[in-house]
Amino acid sequence: MNARMLRLHAKAMAALLAGCLLATFSPGAAVAVPDHPTAGATDTDTASDSPTGAGNPFVDGWYADPDIAVYDDTYWVYPTTSRAYEEQTFLDAFSSTDMVNWTKHSNVLTTDAISWAEYAVWAPAPVERDGKYYLFFAANDIQNDSSLGGIGVAVADKPEGPYSDAIGRPLIGQFHNGAQPIDQDVFIDDDGQAYMYYGGWGHANVVKLNDDMTSLGTFADGSTYKEITPADYVEGSQMFKRDGMYYLMWSEGGWTGPDYSVSYAMSDSPTGPFAKIEKVLAQDPAVAKGSGHNSVVNVPGTDIWYIVYHRRPLSESAGNNRQLAYDRMYFNADGTIRPVEMQVEDNFADGNALGWQTYGGSWSAGDGRYRADSSPGGKALLDTDFADFTYDADVTVASGDGDAGLIFRATRPSVGVDNYTGYYAGISPTGKVVLGRVNDSWTPLESVGASLPAGSTHRLRISAVGSAIKVYVDDMATPKISVTDDTYRGGATGVRVFNTAADFDNVSVDKAG
Repeated sequence: MNARMLRLHAKAMAALLAGCLLATFSPGAAVAVPDHPTAGATDTDTASDSPTGAGNPFVDGWYADPDIAVYDDTYWVYPTTSRAYEEQTFLDAFSSTDMVNWTKHSNVLTTDAISWAEYAVWAPAPVERDGKYYLFFAANDIQNDSSLGGIGVAVADKPEGPYSDAIGRPLIGQFHNGAQPIDQDVFIDDDGQAYMYYGGWGHANVVKLNDDMTSLGTFADGSTYKEITPADYVEGSQMFKRDGMYYLMWSEGGWTGPDYSVSYAMSDSPTGPFAKIEKVLAQDPAVAKGSGHNSVVNVPGTDIWYIVYHRRPLSESAGNNRQLAYDRMYFNADGTIRPVEMQVEDNFADGNALGWQTYGGSWSAGDGRYRADSSPGGKALLDTDFADFTYDADVTVASGDGDAGLIFRATRPSVGVDNYTGYYAGISPTGKVVLGRVNDSWTPLESVGASLPAGSTHRLRISAVGSAIKVYVDDMATPKISVTDDTYRGGATGVRVFNTAADFDNVSVDKAG
């Protein structure tokens, strides 16, 4: 990889180090190292010092197949526009200097700039060489060698484009070794040799790219296309290098189904052989489904790695309803990759509440908080389905004589004071901690007194394991409330106000055990 661009391949991304470590991405430019457990940044300007991420999805809209690059001191994500087949005629990009706040760049490449491309513009792969920015892409989803389409290459003078066709035709326009020419990934090795990994229909190839990045080279045996298909390969090749080892990642399963997932192999050569080791990313029925088609980013100058990928919210069934996410990726001592955990965290450091669905009330995100005006039962929920868990959040009750707090194991939410089923635990400036069960009406389970003056911030924790429900306020060693109730055993997590205004921050949900 060259010095200006560290390829953030195999899909991963960041979190901001609480201690504000610094890394230099370009001469003279020091920036905070993204060092997060999941998408976003650390926020310690609250009652809690617990680091949390700014939440997935990290950008708004339906997108898929993200690839990520670092150009100078900026992270760039290039995804597929996840729309109906015939509407996939353009590509957007997103940039960030901190991997928290993202800027959208619309239409960096469109079919108007590619004479032979009509639709199905997929899986952009960015790379920089000699001051030029290249974007490899697939178009037209060809089904045979007589169709026009395949893998193309566009070029621009800036990462944000606009990109134009570099050669006026597909770079790879036919099937070789059974591989459909889609889902390309470009990797530049330490010696400057560029490779492209690609393939659909259950076959993967690797080719050499010449220094011009617009033509194919040959291997020592004179061949151009070398098949490297590992077990269970379907599509979505990704390559990165760490400590002298080459990691090939790919997607398997059906892209519209919950079984879509990411596996990997390791080799001491960029051309393999690649023997499957295991899955590293799969659906989590509590968090999201259809997680796959990833890339990876290594924060320059560190051993911090993130996997960037798409996934489908639990409540969504449409194939194209996919969102961009990233989580931390860790390695074992022997270089193997630990299974990735999709984290549920939000500190609202990115100034938005993406992923939250509101039901009544007035809600806004800003200044690292999620704010609710006073209302009779306004609530906001994450699209999750947790059974046994620990759920934390910082709650500041601003005013009013009601209460504010956390909803959990919730189903059937709608606008209305108690229009859902599940549980709610809240705190009130009148000096009470309350816990109740809800089924379109309120059933109190327990309440206790506490000093909770208006405007003060308190750490609220729910521990729910089976029928045992515990509510903690500030003191995480001794619960304020402890009850047994097994009416509801799973559902969404969220926040709620009742006749009071409140701020919420540092939300995190972890499975119990």
